Amino acid sequence: MLTGEGKTFSAGADLKERPGLSQEIGAYARHNRLVRESFNAVMECEKPIVAAINGAAIGAGCVLALCCDILIASESAFLSMTEVDVGLAGGVSHVRRFFGESDARLLIYTARRMNGLDLYRMGVVSACVSADALLDSAMDIARDIAAKSPLAVRAAKRSFNVTEEMQLRDAYRFEQAQTVALASSEDTKEAQRAFAEKRKPVFRGG
Repeated sequence: MLTGEGKTFSAGADLKERPGLSQEIGAYARHNRLVRESFNAVMECEKPIVAAINGAAIGAGCVLALCCDILIASESAFLSMTEVDVGLAGGVSHVRRFFGESDARLLIYTARRMNGLDLYRMGVVSACVSADALLDSAMDIARDIAAKSPLAVRAAKRSFNVTEEMQLRDAYRFEQAQTVALASSEDTKEAQRAFAEKRKPVFRGG
């Protein structure tokens, strides 16, 4: 689970830390690569990540939230892409994954704040709850995931990541290959035995 300390999820990048074009050759590209790979690390983590958006998620902080697998927001939370306010224009591809086209452009072009209830209405977050209930709601989801076969959950996340840009025919073929690979695992056999015996499975990750 990923959340912020205090009342802010993430205020985003510090513009003072961004290298200028006049600095050493390659500094700007290196900075961008580090930012990009930090987002990729969240998306490519084998375990699903639940974002408990507890407050402001601005710019790079907004993108960080959108890199997570499941998003839950508090009523006091908001997402905002403020790049246009400082003459920049990043984050479009990540925003587009979660927002409808009109809402994505509204967010990017205007730098408006989209609050928790707006995000829930738009289908960006799975739930909008009170600040007091946020962590418990996110932990309930995390516990549900943790109770499943670790191998199956990792395979499912791999399918989400790999098939996002695939044609349906090729994507489903990849998913079927994942199922074939899982079928012979002890975890899958245990899950099926437990289902037949109406008990909770005991997974060993093999």
